[in-house]
Amino acid sequence: MSSYRPLHDGWTVTAVSSTGQLRPVVAGLPASVPGCVHTDLLAAGLIEDPYLDDNEEGLTWIGRTAWAYETTFTWEPGATGGDGAGDDRADLVCAGLDTVATLVLNGVEIGRTANMHRSYRFPVRHLLQAGDNTLRILFDPPYGYAEAQKAALGDRPGAYDEPYQFIRKMACNFGWDWGPTLVTAGIWRPIGIETWSAARLAEVRPLVSGDGTVEVHVTVERAAERPLTLTATAGGVSETVTVAAGARRAVVTLTVPDPDLWWPRGYGEQPLYDLTVRLEDGGPEQEWSGRIGFRSVELDRTGDAFTIVVNGRPVFMKGFNWIPDDCFPSRITRERLAERFAQAAGAGANCLRVWGGGMYESDDFYNLADEMGLLVWQDFPFACAAYPEEGPFAAEVEAEARENVARLTRHPSLVLWCGNNENIEGHADWRWQEKLEGRGWGGGFYYDLLPRIVAELDPARPYWPGSPYSGSPDLPPNDPSRGTLHIWTVWNTHDYRHYATYTPRFVAEFGFQGPPTYATLRAAVSDDPLTPSSPGVVHHQKAVDGDLKLLRGLGDHLPRPDGFDDWHYFTQLNQARAMAFGIERFRALAPYCMGTIVWQLNDCWPVTSWAAVDGGGRRKPLWHALRRAFADRLLTFQGDAPAAGMGMGMVLAMVNDTDEAWSGELAVERLSLAGEILAKERFDVSVAARGTASADLPEAVARSGNPAGEVLVATLGDARALWFPREDPAMAYPPAEMDTVVEETEGGLRVTVTARTLVRELAIFPDRLDPRATVDDQLVTLLPGETAVFHVSGGSPDPGALVRHPVLRCVNESR
Repeated sequence: MSSYRPLHDGWTVTAVSSTGQLRPVVAGLPASVPGCVHTDLLAAGLIEDPYLDDNEEGLTWIGRTAWAYETTFTWEPGATGGDGAGDDRADLVCAGLDTVATLVLNGVEIGRTANMHRSYRFPVRHLLQAGDNTLRILFDPPYGYAEAQKAALGDRPGAYDEPYQFIRKMACNFGWDWGPTLVTAGIWRPIGIETWSAARLAEVRPLVSGDGTVEVHVTVERAAERPLTLTATAGGVSETVTVAAGARRAVVTLTVPDPDLWWPRGYGEQPLYDLTVRLEDGGPEQEWSGRIGFRSVELDRTGDAFTIVVNGRPVFMKGFNWIPDDCFPSRITRERLAERFAQAAGAGANCLRVWGGGMYESDDFYNLADEMGLLVWQDFPFACAAYPEEGPFAAEVEAEARENVARLTRHPSLVLWCGNNENIEGHADWRWQEKLEGRGWGGGFYYDLLPRIVAELDPARPYWPGSPYSGSPDLPPNDPSRGTLHIWTVWNTHDYRHYATYTPRFVAEFGFQGPPTYATLRAAVSDDPLTPSSPGVVHHQKAVDGDLKLLRGLGDHLPRPDGFDDWHYFTQLNQARAMAFGIERFRALAPYCMGTIVWQLNDCWPVTSWAAVDGGGRRKPLWHALRRAFADRLLTFQGDAPAAGMGMGMVLAMVNDTDEAWSGELAVERLSLAGEILAKERFDVSVAARGTASADLPEAVARSGNPAGEVLVATLGDARALWFPREDPAMAYPPAEMDTVVEETEGGLRVTVTARTLVRELAIFPDRLDPRATVDDQLVTLLPGETAVFHVSGGSPDPGALVRHPVLRCVNESR
């Protein structure tokens, strides 16, 4: 009953008009679809790579220019098996237009768009002609549209002096404190012509329950009013209903007996079932297919808690906030997403929060999350600003929400819809109300429109109005004792030890900055020499006073950097320590606290930021620290040590995020820095499955007369925790001495390091020698006599240089 022809070939792009400056002549330039103006100009060599140096600053004219995309395609109506097969109707289907566009087919305007976050469909059968047809899409300047809406509706406060809240486009296009200002335009998702007759499947919305029930809600569009047959099949079970003549909606319900349940990563397997839906009217059938998983999900709010419950089991959410992985989303492939997801899972995460300043992600994103068991918290795309509810916006928001909620209902990985990022907090705490003077700010979306749409289309999945949020509009939104919390005091004003003052229910966002890997920074910045304050390095730091905060954040934790190499190592190490400190604190509070979501997993370009994986796709030292902090079984020293008492007043927390009890002999030793045992205690402990426990430190090991010269070591099975009672500059570390052996292996190089003294936070940075080289571990502390083995893969780094400064680093190194 239908056929689809993509229209991705033969496009050109032309700059029509501009209010910007520095515009090169662009006329009839070959264009890639899907794509955007920036990538087309880059491919043609008309602009420099915006990710390099400060090239971004010379490209603001692109967002102030009108662009015309045009293609010519042939059409043969009525050709059997060709374009016109079953062509009673023909629709131009636009999966994504960015953003304000006028579409013209053969000289006739067929429609206008103003929303990047939704698709559009235009009937065009009456305009198609045999032979050549010309399709032209004119994109208005995003800045012009947004500024016109701002002038018409009145200004609204936001975190940045950009008009991103006045256009339904991903907000971070306009720059963020980790991203460049690259305001795009173009056909960013597939476009094509669908022909059909009698009827087509307009929407398929499966509602899947953990008991095996699948309610398939179907909407059909009709060209004829005769009865239709609708069949749904999953798990070997099929059910058929008749769609009466003229009816446009139907529900097919089927039950798969004893289905295998879908579980989050770390809680079980992720079985998926193929669901097919067929629509027939006596001629060729039309089919929709997708994969589903059987599970239940609830949000437990008992006693102001915030706990995601899957299949009746509370889940401690360990994960990352997710931003668009590229400023130009058409470049984000399934393979690239799979690499990022593997990096998230490899760090021990079980969830990703799709942040509200980005977009509804691609089908590949949610399919991968289903396959890998990564829970998805999905923000609606509103972030850090007051949004207008009047003008064209309410209708656009409703359209995009309805489409995307319906699109994503089938995915078992999606466990929460969230109305916005930080807008409720902004309205309550950022002095927005006096600036608004009674104008709308988005509250009608978060408290009314969006929850109504979720309740109607996806009733079994929880909705939360925003984050941070305490559960009621009348409560302070960022109250640690209720709902979700964002912690930015640490990065902005406080030392990272301040995390210990929080006792939260769920931390949905917190982070600490560090620079990208050397190879990523060096590839993006041509400064010679490369220094912390050289122009390119400074340009790739978007946070206000970011470099000052990096240095201030070192506090008394680490020595003052002497040159670029020290700055790079110490600030990366400090980022890793800060986040590990916070995560261990919050995990030790379980089940009172049931989530810790780090800001952020990824970057969209090379930049100094909060990410664990940088803009080149490389893992920063932070990633390795998170892998330990997110470990299924964690030992961590918690509490404040008195100045003269080493570990007095501290406890040893044991976190068991597995389905088996964690039992064994807990060993706690007080050692001199030379490795001499000064005191030790051993006792049997048992931590319940998915539980936490704590042990007070015995006085014999906790009390010390020489805090600067001793270390506490706790072990339980394979888990180990270290506690140094003074910050590194105040410790009496010996100069590091170690023996190193580098050997070739089938997969690269094996580096064996044996410590002759204590070696603090040992790291190898092979990308300094070859940008293709990676290492499997970082920031390892060795006690005297201990050995660590590192595996270096990729590229051809010099084996000898791997074990020399500045590639091999530790805090107490001697040079």
